[in-house]
Amino acid sequence: MAQLPPGIRFITSFSRDQWYRAFIFTLTFFLYASFHLSRKPISIVKGELHKHCAASHEVELSSYREYAAQIQSVKKLSNASQCGWEPFDKNNYKQLLGALDYSFLCAYAIGMYLSGIIGERLPIRYYLTVGMLASGLFTAMFGLGYFCNIHNLWFYIMAQIANGLVQTTGWPSVVTCIGNWFGKGRRGLIMGIWNSHTSVGNILGSLIAAYWVSTCWGLSFVMPGVIIAVMGIVCFLFLIEHPKDISCSCTPSSSSKAFLNGASRFRVQMPTLNAKETCKSQDSEMQHLLIDSENSMTSQNSSTVGTGEGRHGTSAISFLGALRIPGVIEFSLCLLFAKLVSYTFLFWLPLYITNVEHLDAKRAGDLSTLFDVGGIFGGILAGLISDRLEKRASTCGMMLLLAAPTLYMFSTVSKMGLEATVVMLLISGALVNGPYALITTAVSADLGTHKSLKGNARALSTVTAIIDGTGSVGAALGPLLAGLISPSGWNNVFYMLMVADGCALLFLLHLIQKELRCNADHTLFKEH
Repeated sequence: MAQLPPGIRFITSFSRDQWYRAFIFTLTFFLYASFHLSRKPISIVKGELHKHCAASHEVELSSYREYAAQIQSVKKLSNASQCGWEPFDKNNYKQLLGALDYSFLCAYAIGMYLSGIIGERLPIRYYLTVGMLASGLFTAMFGLGYFCNIHNLWFYIMAQIANGLVQTTGWPSVVTCIGNWFGKGRRGLIMGIWNSHTSVGNILGSLIAAYWVSTCWGLSFVMPGVIIAVMGIVCFLFLIEHPKDISCSCTPSSSSKAFLNGASRFRVQMPTLNAKETCKSQDSEMQHLLIDSENSMTSQNSSTVGTGEGRHGTSAISFLGALRIPGVIEFSLCLLFAKLVSYTFLFWLPLYITNVEHLDAKRAGDLSTLFDVGGIFGGILAGLISDRLEKRASTCGMMLLLAAPTLYMFSTVSKMGLEATVVMLLISGALVNGPYALITTAVSADLGTHKSLKGNARALSTVTAIIDGTGSVGAALGPLLAGLISPSGWNNVFYMLMVADGCALLFLLHLIQKELRCNADHTLFKEH
């Protein structure tokens, strides 16, 4: 018998279940990357919506309004004035651009809380497909303002609000799906790699938007809109919500090795019961809080996880019940400030580079992708460290502690030249996005898939929506504050970001203390 080709041997070395998990991992990766791809164009196009134009005395017209009116009389699909695209060509352009960011992010923050409630009552595949198609429509709608020569501020604000609402369908859906398919073993590393879809989407969105920004900025929105709509169709055709939907085996259980709730992790096979008393108090508290929710389920028994009927028949944990899970509030408030920093960079970094390095919009957009490259490594590093140390909160705290002085260095060193800016973009991206990535993925999945929930994916959707919804409040505030503060100097924006990092660390101190105390008790009794 002839020997099998190497490629076939490689394929057959993996089981059917492993191939399905790899497929879902890849599919959800690109599905959510398309969400971030469609959010990025606004930050790239800002430099084109407002340009540094000639001084008023160089324009030989009685007033700027007369000049704008004269330009408007010439019907063409290019920018309406030498200072940019009306109404963003005025001196208050930073406030107007900040209003666009705030409109999207405020709608996103409000919609995220509703998304968890709605999403837990609908099939993930349908819910996510509709959201992606609608996101494509409203992303392209912003770009149509260019082709239709629209200069009404409210048109662009309404497009941002609508897009912010429909994009909330993405995160709870993909996290719930990936949580269904992967157990807790090495979750930090797996989700750290998976969460790089955020940075990959930002990079692709920047490159696509930058390609057309100087010639036809409308396409910088239309093309990402088309891409996310196409990915929505792919989602409808291929997304599998749960392994049991195709009779795959259950995800590997880690209950026999370790328990992880996002705030602390401990071994359950320790022979000495007293050595774990401090850590177990948190576990017993969580189980007690979840008992009421379980008792309200109509037919719940020990085989709930083992049957498809049990999975679909369970009711979701209540909103208040999810808030009472130890660690949810602390991580949610931490994410509020961590996401404030991350989204300020997401929406304002290209404009900052344009002002400091005096580059055009395209080159600034390309350079800003280095921040997301650093974010990829930061997310993976955070997941790897948290798995190794078995401490989620301490890992986040360590990176937040390093991020604050790094931001100060960035504001100083970036003025010394392009090479220094490149290095600081990579370092800042890793330290800023590391905690953000860890909390929104591994921590959310840990808290939403506690063993007392008996595999209830609806609980995971609710917990994820609470954590990311709270973080999105910070994401809305960051760009708004940057727009208000930046006229007084970019240094003040960086001071604001450093304070936000300090606040994020402050909310984790209680959990970090618990983790360290648990580790000290474990070490002490192990020695005895």
